[in-house]
Amino acid sequence: MVEGVRHGLGDADIARRLGVSRDAVKFHIGNVLGKLDLESRAALRRWDGVRKDSAMSGSEAAGDLIAGIGQIARSVTNLGAAEAWYRDVLGLPHLFTMSGMAFFDCGGVRLMLSEGEGNVSLIYFRVADIKSALAGLEKRGAEVISAPHQIHVHEDGTEEWMAFINDNEGRPIGLMATAVPNG
Repeated sequence: MVEGVRHGLGDADIARRLGVSRDAVKFHIGNVLGKLDLESRAALRRWDGVRKDSAMSGSEAAGDLIAGIGQIARSVTNLGAAEAWYRDVLGLPHLFTMSGMAFFDCGGVRLMLSEGEGNVSLIYFRVADIKSALAGLEKRGAEVISAPHQIHVHEDGTEEWMAFINDNEGRPIGLMATAVPNG
């Protein structure tokens, strides 16, 4: 639930993804805020804590440089139709589909299609160490809107992490990194 809040999801979306009620989400998020002594969901989005059982916990700093574009997100009105078109017409390799999103490989850059209104696009930059990258960007004047948070764990245990900043015009930019489990 915490990672859902940190990713900007509302109670209804978190409840749907976890198969629980909205009241359960509100209750648990309230407990988390109390235990972390945070005043609001906005403060939780900026909280930079990492679970002890995460592959990101205790990771060594690897610098704060942008390593290139890791993902581009685009909204679509019909995910099923778009998934078929990008796969069958463009011939992009389909990686996986989950939670209303379809992912494709574009020569090493991931394309994420998500069902939604409007024509929304978002760039995600790949970084080696998401904590160091975010700290470096903030030090250079970037507005942090979301601290690093885990968004997905692959079958092999590899974790995907994201954080968000605003650009000079207040538009969000994503940072993405992976953490591989030891062993």
